[in-house]
Amino acid sequence: MSRGLAVDAYHWCMVAEAELEDTDAGLVPASQGWFVLNAHDARWFEKPGQGFSLPLTGHDEYEAETYFPMLGMAIRVVDPGEPTTTYHWENDQEDFLVLMGEGVLIVEGQERRLRQWDFVHCPPGTKHAFAGAGEGRFVLLCASSRQFQKEGPWGSYSADETASLYNASPPEDTEDGSVAYARFPDPWPIRYREGLLPD
Repeated sequence: MSRGLAVDAYHWCMVAEAELEDTDAGLVPASQGWFVLNAHDARWFEKPGQGFSLPLTGHDEYEAETYFPMLGMAIRVVDPGEPTTTYHWENDQEDFLVLMGEGVLIVEGQERRLRQWDFVHCPPGTKHAFAGAGEGRFVLLCASSRQFQKEGPWGSYSADETASLYNASPPEDTEDGSVAYARFPDPWPIRYREGLLPD
């Protein structure tokens, strides 16, 4: 390949920088492309009973499929006793890293205590949920593949006695998120609040 063709191929493959839109609750991607976004400046969500969340790769189906079709990432922040999610399993791999505090992993009907820098790996099909424990806030980085979500079903919420101890169990086995989360109010967008993340 001549130098001219190589340069043309390089420029053809360059990825443009995404636009970030400043909403009332913080910055969100407004186009496809690469970007750098500080968590303090991003759009957060508050949900009583489930603390705070920062969906780094899309809050809803449109954002996820338009800008982040391959990988899901979020930061969850909960107080002791609050669940981060409802007990469920997915058809895709999920992984988690404890950034701050102490928590409880409910996995396949068992409880495992977690502390800062613990890494949790959930292969496809692993039933799991998390809750805050200890004396301070529990901060969890969550990552999941989106490889099989479009082919469906994505997975399912599972009623579980151990998860119910932490208000992390749905009332019944269901694929319907509105049923699984009916006990909580809908989340609303907010700007970052000081103290949610470690220094």
